[in-house]
Amino acid sequence: MIKLYTWPTPNGHKVHIMLEETGTPYHVIPVDIGAGDQFKPEFLKISPNNKMPAMVDSDGPGGKPISIFESGAILIYLASKTGRFLPEDLRDKWSTLQWLMFQMGGVGPMLGQAHHFLGYAPEKIPYAMNRYRNEANRLYGVIDRRLRESKYIACGQYTIADMAIVPWLRFPERQGVEIDEYPALKKWRDAILARPAVQKAMLVLADRRKPLNEITQAQKDNLFGAAQYAKR
Repeated sequence: MIKLYTWPTPNGHKVHIMLEETGTPYHVIPVDIGAGDQFKPEFLKISPNNKMPAMVDSDGPGGKPISIFESGAILIYLASKTGRFLPEDLRDKWSTLQWLMFQMGGVGPMLGQAHHFLGYAPEKIPYAMNRYRNEANRLYGVIDRRLRESKYIACGQYTIADMAIVPWLRFPERQGVEIDEYPALKKWRDAILARPAVQKAMLVLADRRKPLNEITQAQKDNLFGAAQYAKR
């Protein structure tokens, strides 16, 4: 059985999608990042960087338990375990992995900063807001150009690269992006979000997510403030 330590964020949803698409049984253990669950010693043993999602597979390699953190690594592990959504063809495989790394190194961090400075930061800093709004639009442009020539982001089939990127593109208005300016991306995004497994994945812990105007100062400290930097 897979125990998934997660929360309804884009990185959490990436793994929810893979598990639902493959029909892999899993047990959800909420990691309330507003409440500071990510700093608990028992979670840090699984995810030393205090980030969710993280996973424990009781039936890992050799039949022994294994724990994995970092959402990209979890997707690769699940693709290996199930034999799905990471192509066997070497060209398609490496294309999938490079686009997955594009998400891990670019889409996630940069759009996350856009979310923060445009929506969460207590001070409106024009330099930061413009920088990350512009970077968000640049990344949308990269994806849109790719999807003009390919049905899916990595190759001609649906892969873990699509699963990794699409949750970050659900709310472009939060990133200062006008989605209609990227028609190929929008068509691809909407088609993936319409998949039954993806719709089911997006419901995982969805009722636990609070809107911005309901987040307390203590929760903000856990998410963005001093609690992030406490020595442990």
